[in-house]
Amino acid sequence: MIEENVARIREAMAKAALAAGRRPEEIALCAATKMNDAEAVRRAIAAGVDCCGENRVQELLLKLPLHAYEGAPVHFIGNLQTNKVGKVVGRVDLIQSVDRPELLACIEKEAAKQNLIQNILIEVNVGGEASKSGFTTESARRMTDEFGKYPHIYLRGFMTIPPISLHPGDNRKFFAEMRRLYVDITAKRYDNVSMEYLSMGMSDDFEDAIAEGSTMVRVGTAIFGPRHYA
Repeated sequence: MIEENVARIREAMAKAALAAGRRPEEIALCAATKMNDAEAVRRAIAAGVDCCGENRVQELLLKLPLHAYEGAPVHFIGNLQTNKVGKVVGRVDLIQSVDRPELLACIEKEAAKQNLIQNILIEVNVGGEASKSGFTTESARRMTDEFGKYPHIYLRGFMTIPPISLHPGDNRKFFAEMRRLYVDITAKRYDNVSMEYLSMGMSDDFEDAIAEGSTMVRVGTAIFGPRHYA
């Protein structure tokens, strides 16, 4: 089932890319592996996902010694508490969910302690939702201007989770706004900043995200099936 789902999603991604005048290979498929065991993660990697995204620190630490992510980069895509930064920095290829200045400062301190460079994305609350964390589009611009203050962090782009859409296509305006921000920052030159990733789009809206310029989609349910919460 996982193998067939990955193939089906790849086909839908390619169709969306071509319809937007883009090359399918421009868009990475990140498997959101929350609540899926090591064997399911290995199957997704064997089926051809580009990377794995873990939401929970405890799951990441459980699956790493089981070599669950072998053969693909592992990203952290969930809410990261500052007291757990030391368990994530240096263990993942990319932290996608950097949503506040305090977290940036903690990552910088831990990366300096480990004498490494940690790749991150800035998470943007593009819908301005009070219930969600993340930088506003304007504060994301300002933070990018100040990135020289973080010599042990490398900014690789932006990530967003738009509001829940009630109708197909509702989120395209938010994806388009993120694309404009991404293009504006890409046109500038900053120290330790390289706009490679615009991570947006999930199981229900990745085709719209690709149409508006996403370079990475994060798909969980459409690959692994519904999650069963205890």
